[in-house]
Amino acid sequence: MPQQSNAEQFAAFRAKDNVHSNIKKVIAVMSGKGGVGKSLVTSLLAVNSQRGGKQAAILDADVTGPSIPTIFGLKGPCCASEEEIMPAYSQKGTKAISLNLLNVDPSAPVVWRGPVVAGLIKQFWSDVCWEEVDEMYVDMPPGTGDVPLTVFQSLPVSAIVVVTSPQDLVSLIVEKAVKMAQMMNVPILGLVENMSYLDCPHCGERIYPYGKSEEESLKKYGIPHFEALPIDPKLAALCDQGKIEDYEGDYLQEITKAISKLPERK
Repeated sequence: MPQQSNAEQFAAFRAKDNVHSNIKKVIAVMSGKGGVGKSLVTSLLAVNSQRGGKQAAILDADVTGPSIPTIFGLKGPCCASEEEIMPAYSQKGTKAISLNLLNVDPSAPVVWRGPVVAGLIKQFWSDVCWEEVDEMYVDMPPGTGDVPLTVFQSLPVSAIVVVTSPQDLVSLIVEKAVKMAQMMNVPILGLVENMSYLDCPHCGERIYPYGKSEEESLKKYGIPHFEALPIDPKLAALCDQGKIEDYEGDYLQEITKAISKLPERK
């Protein structure tokens, strides 16, 4: 018998589309470990999309450590019926779903086994009435475990953005994330190095506290786009206040443009 490709094998796991949803592109944002700013990157990409006149949405797949509701100032619970769930809307119109938007008590810990978490991710895709969405961003949990595997198998991911910190750029942490994407036959569109630099508030000099990036190392991964985010206290404050949509700047524009050129789902 001829061997099936990974894509053909995973087709059997694909979650059913919601009948009231038309999602044109799905971009997964992943990292090799936690604490590198993956949710920040997800949020900035969604804000850029919305500012560009597109309808953006965020599926918060980081079930045990959801940050998206806090960053966008969203509060639940979302409206739901036996048939479907309605996403929350930010002040500027970005749609989002997260476990914290379904729980009555957002501070309650999620003590679930992997299969239960995986089932919730599929429900976020199939049971949420997303309606029209140009670009959906999936905020993945860190690592290469159960939930990232569920996302790649169950959702029609168009491309991946990998987030890292300067110390981990050339480490096995990034390499594992890259190899997982390759196994899933999903292209890596870009890599974002968070906490890359800071600008001195007194003299304006750019400082690289962890050393300058070794962008040459990205060539072996074949990643087309590289962008760096600074250590920016104003940006951090906006996230804490739930006002990420008010940020002033043009971060991640190269990757945003590359996403806009991706083909839409048929």
